Amino acid sequence: MQTIIKIFISTALSISLLSSCNKYLDVVPDDVATLESAFANANETQAYLFGCYATMQALTDIRRNAGFTTSGEVMFPYPLQDQTTLGGGGGDAGFSIMRGIQNSANPLLNYWDGYNMGINMWQAIRKCNIFLENVHIPLDLPEFQRKRWAAEAKFLKAYFHYWLIRMYGPIPIVDVNLPVNASIEDVRIKQQPVDSCFNYVVHLLDEAIVDLPPVIQNLAAEQGRISSTIAKAVKAEVLATAASPLFNGNRDYAAMKRKDGTQLFSQAYDESKWQLALTACREAIDAAAAAGANLYQLRLSGGIVHMSDETRRMLTIQGAFVDSWNPEQIWTLNPQFGWQYMASPRVTADAAANVFAVYSNFSVPIGQSELFYSKNGVPISEDRTFDYKNRYKLQAGDDSHAYYIKKGYTTVKGNFNREPRYYADVAFDGSVWFGSGNLDDNNPNYVNAVNGFAAPPDQLRYNATGYWAKKLVPYQTTFGQTSVQQNYSWPFMRLTGLWLLYAECQNEVNGPGGDALLWIDRVRERAGLKGVAESWSQYSTSPNKYNTKDGLRAIIHQERRIETAFEGQAGWDLRRWKELQNVLSTPLQGWNVFNRTTEGYYQLRIAQQTVFGVRNYLYPIQDYDLLTNPNLVQTLYW
Repeated sequence: MQTIIKIFISTALSISLLSSCNKYLDVVPDDVATLESAFANANETQAYLFGCYATMQALTDIRRNAGFTTSGEVMFPYPLQDQTTLGGGGGDAGFSIMRGIQNSANPLLNYWDGYNMGINMWQAIRKCNIFLENVHIPLDLPEFQRKRWAAEAKFLKAYFHYWLIRMYGPIPIVDVNLPVNASIEDVRIKQQPVDSCFNYVVHLLDEAIVDLPPVIQNLAAEQGRISSTIAKAVKAEVLATAASPLFNGNRDYAAMKRKDGTQLFSQAYDESKWQLALTACREAIDAAAAAGANLYQLRLSGGIVHMSDETRRMLTIQGAFVDSWNPEQIWTLNPQFGWQYMASPRVTADAAANVFAVYSNFSVPIGQSELFYSKNGVPISEDRTFDYKNRYKLQAGDDSHAYYIKKGYTTVKGNFNREPRYYADVAFDGSVWFGSGNLDDNNPNYVNAVNGFAAPPDQLRYNATGYWAKKLVPYQTTFGQTSVQQNYSWPFMRLTGLWLLYAECQNEVNGPGGDALLWIDRVRERAGLKGVAESWSQYSTSPNKYNTKDGLRAIIHQERRIETAFEGQAGWDLRRWKELQNVLSTPLQGWNVFNRTTEGYYQLRIAQQTVFGVRNYLYPIQDYDLLTNPNLVQTLYW
């Protein structure tokens, strides 16, 4: 091990890939005998496998997820005078990237080295390799179990590589750990072309799928472990990512080559990649159906006083995400979501009086709120019946919106005549909040932001835009002098997201002539909307939009962003589509939340300036790693 450490000091990548055992697993000292004891029997071997799962579980902290923090869906208010008091502790690193302070000297969300809210993925991959190299040792481990556990480790290793590819593009492939006597040159491994990286991940997933169970039978003991259904769904997403503009013939990275001249990004667009993704999506959908996946049906707790059909639909839309382990959730991870108090407004006097109960810092920009459709199921800027020009004018809540907006409360016209997912996912000044101790939607709680519930005087625990990610807070959660959270496990994939991924692939392969509309409409039906063809034909200023490949692509992209809003998915989608630069090309806006008059509150203001260019689509490798491993090349434009 001392020899290894001497080699590791010579290269930062090697430190990441081959660091000493006790750095990543506290129970394993630096000697071979202890490594052997870790695989002495089935129980010890399973414990080591759970250690491989640990990195995956840590990814449920959405502050670590670029798909959430850099998506433009949510911002974190700046400046914060006391980050430590707020529990920040550097946890806002991902949000800071949108402000343009990413750098190569000390990268934010550094998953290469494990700094600034990143996790060292090379160590996680090394754990998986150690497991695969030693899972044959325990004599009391049945062969069928050995195969399954090895398949789980292969899946995890594939996913960790995939996570790195999405962030850095071309990466080294670490299929096996290097031997103790590896030379310095062997340790200084090179990045592989993007296509090779994706092919490796798919190959590992294919190997894993064969030996994984289609469903987890023993939920009490094994809930959260990987099934073949999950692996097939991930394979579909991997292939769709490989087929997307960021990685498929991206001329922006034509100059990114290895030092031996190897082209790291293929410059030829390959439509067949979409066909591979389409086939994988279909297989994943069929596997999910066979495993019992279906749309969520609302499961209510006791104490309901009155619930309208409108409220029931909103809770069904929200419950598909926050009601853990329901049949719509294809892949859910065990750790509980711990940031509800960041996503919730203060809807009771108790919550307003206790500033430590609710922070509200996850602030939804107005641009994100305007992404959701009108009640007619088309973009509000396209709806012929929606008063888009006057959407910031004031209007009082009326009878027809009584279950969405407090009757008689003055808010902006843009909050009226919107689709049910808007009211299920987003809270705003004047919006009804079913829950938080009040289960009567005839006399509900509501958001009273103008009177200070959005922004307390300390200017620390506040929402910077006047919009909240309501989707992330179950109705059973209550904040106040004594807070009670309805905790839930974080879903990584839902059935509706898979349907929309299939629709996307269908359109890319077959255009409007395929069955893409069928799958989009299944998602829309649950949301209380008419089908795409009927909605656009009747209400859109572009009634034939869905009849062209480009038009249908725009519809699918917006539908997917709405359906998976705040789930840590949009940021990844916008990157692979090369559309994140458009979303972040203008400042994030909100209302004048510290003003205590209705007229003063509803003044548009810049909540945060954003900086995002072509170089931000992929992350920089830390400069020190390039110095210690001269075979690495920096991400282009950094």
